[in-house]
Amino acid sequence: MSQKRIIIVGASSGIGRIMAEMYLEKGNIVGVTARRENLLNELREKYPNKVFVCCFDVMGNENEEKIKQLIDQLGGLDLLIYNSGYGEPSKDLKWEIEQTTTKTNVSGLVQIVSMAFNYFANKGSGQIAITSSIAAIRGNSWAPSYSASKAFMSNYAEGLNIKANRLEKDIVITDIKPGFIDTKMVKGKGRFWIASPQKAADQIINAIEKKKRVAYITRRWWLIAQIMKLLPYNIYKRIV
Repeated sequence: MSQKRIIIVGASSGIGRIMAEMYLEKGNIVGVTARRENLLNELREKYPNKVFVCCFDVMGNENEEKIKQLIDQLGGLDLLIYNSGYGEPSKDLKWEIEQTTTKTNVSGLVQIVSMAFNYFANKGSGQIAITSSIAAIRGNSWAPSYSASKAFMSNYAEGLNIKANRLEKDIVITDIKPGFIDTKMVKGKGRFWIASPQKAADQIINAIEKKKRVAYITRRWWLIAQIMKLLPYNIYKRIV
């Protein structure tokens, strides 16, 4: 596999960190972003001359500037992975949770991914991967902004795939829909089919390499997605 220039937004820990290390082990050069600079610097120390660090919060106003800076440092870009995400239970519909969720999962996503898409459109080719969620399938009373924002991410990915097709550009956007992964993002009761971050990262990278438009992580969550889509509202509302 030829060397790729990759940016992973949200790479300080969990799946993002594992994917960064996997891509680096394959000989790629990787730009990593997150809020916690010390964790990003650990990657740079482990892989000198192959990792470029850029510390910023996707809820801020530096997204475009910071991503452009990384692209310049990498000498171009072949793949961007938007792995940054936020989600907390919001039983009482707290504005702080709703706002942070929307800024991270929607506003940050649009600013960074639209810029990457335009970059690839000018270049003629490229790949983008967006980490949405199985929660994107339907609404959820315990975390309404989370499920809604993840649905936005999925629809945005589909829209960009259609746009790339109409522009006749070789650009693929992969919508990654994880189920329960054993990370700090997984909260609440009733969890099942919990996958390790390593297994999730393996399947995500495999889906990206195969240029899939939609990937359920792990693959068995495709079945849950179909059940969720077909479940009548009067039944569904009793469980979420």
